[in-house]
Amino acid sequence: MFIAILTYKKPLSEVDNYLSAHREYLAKHYAIGDFITSGPQIPRIGGVIMIKANNREAVDAIISEDPFHINDIANYQIVEFTPTMFCNEELKTIL
Repeated sequence: MFIAILTYKKPLSEVDNYLSAHREYLAKHYAIGDFITSGPQIPRIGGVIMIKANNREAVDAIISEDPFHINDIANYQIVEFTPTMFCNEELKTIL
């Protein structure tokens, strides 16, 4: 399991120019089953994506498709972790 923490490098006006394309990218990876959850940081300085992938190379390949990455809009900090506790046992089945 991975968490991608995005931090915007550009003003929000430029971020917003790529927001629609970024949301299409998110939708594609939700449909494939790569993404578990995502959303903006508060305050809006970036975003967070929880990613289900076998390894860091797979995460890097997924991130390389993000319009925010392609257009140098955000930096990405990737955190790998192993989920061991859950608020609901059913969550284990999607992870």
